[in-house]
Amino acid sequence: MTAHAPTESLTGILASLRERVMGVAESVLSTVDGLLVVADVDTVHAESVAALAAATLGVGRRMADQSGTGALREVVIRCAAGHVIVVAVGERTLLTVMGDDGLDIAAFQRESPATVEQLNKVLAADVAH
Repeated sequence: MTAHAPTESLTGILASLRERVMGVAESVLSTVDGLLVVADVDTVHAESVAALAAATLGVGRRMADQSGTGALREVVIRCAAGHVIVVAVGERTLLTVMGDDGLDIAAFQRESPATVEQLNKVLAADVAH
């Protein structure tokens, strides 16, 4: 992201997801090779999350291939005090969402396709310029 407007648009989309889904605390948009694009975070180290999300998605894709259960849609990690969800955004970008124990997973799964579509539109427009 080199232009200021696409970065603001992407950050706005992440902030909107936090507002629409109960329990979403932080989110990171990164490349599939682990580089940070933008983040809506308060406490986590965004660059570390970006790198770990790339590794998580890679392992998840291999597991999906090995299990023969179809293409990977998302990786959900349940922790003692919350959740981490990694979702592919197209072929080159990842959305990582961190939430507390009250994260509404069903609402996230309803909202995430529209969020992914919005992110893809902004990313595609930035590449086109």
